Amino acid sequence: MFSNRYIYIYASVMVIIVAAALSTASELLKPYQNKNIENEKFQGILSAAEVDVPRSQANEAFEEYIVEELAINSEGDVVCRYVDGKLIEGDVRPFNIVLKEELKLKKDFKYGKAKRNPKWPLYIMDIGGELKYVVPLQGVGLWGAIWGNIAFDSDFNTVAGTSFDHKSETPGLGAEINTKEFQNQFKGKQIFDQNGNFVSVSVVKGGVANSAINPIHGVDAVSGGTITSNGTSEMLKDCIENYVSYIKKNINNNE
Repeated sequence: MFSNRYIYIYASVMVIIVAAALSTASELLKPYQNKNIENEKFQGILSAAEVDVPRSQANEAFEEYIVEELAINSEGDVVCRYVDGKLIEGDVRPFNIVLKEELKLKKDFKYGKAKRNPKWPLYIMDIGGELKYVVPLQGVGLWGAIWGNIAFDSDFNTVAGTSFDHKSETPGLGAEINTKEFQNQFKGKQIFDQNGNFVSVSVVKGGVANSAINPIHGVDAVSGGTITSNGTSEMLKDCIENYVSYIKKNINNNE
């Protein structure tokens, strides 16, 4: 019969060994986990631009189609530029910017609490000889975070495609934002009205046809997913509006 002291020591040693093994395994797997997260991000950007590839091939496909990665400030000035695998301007690769942190910084900046101007990532891609501008998105749904990307044609006004995902929205309801049926509605929609004013694209409860919204600026909401749909509308407006100054400086003046 083992003594209580022996059992206690044995159990303690085993706990330490198992904890050490799990910690080591976690550290060994971390590079693979980070790579998977990175590839998922590449895949989302590509999907918005209508390039569908397996996650394992997303990095290579991104390098094939990307022209340059930019980071712009709220005045529309380019502050970072990443081309051909090299950072040639600024202090951070735009792909590595954490959008959630920049959106928080935006609120702080508005009230004079931030120490720097937020940086907004922008991906310029060449898809079949046509330029696409891809803007990352981050917002809040009913139960947690929602995110995605929206791609524009060369006019940076007409939507070329979208990709949305979520952390924990309700299956069959709010979770439908990550379906092609919902996302395909955005193709051809526009974010500026006829007078050049930014109006974004609204996700409309009850359907665009039953609202006062111009159909070119709206899509039908997810049935039964009102809060998620509203969150998607807010996400689109809050994120895309950060690029309006850049569009007016660099796109509209070139038309």
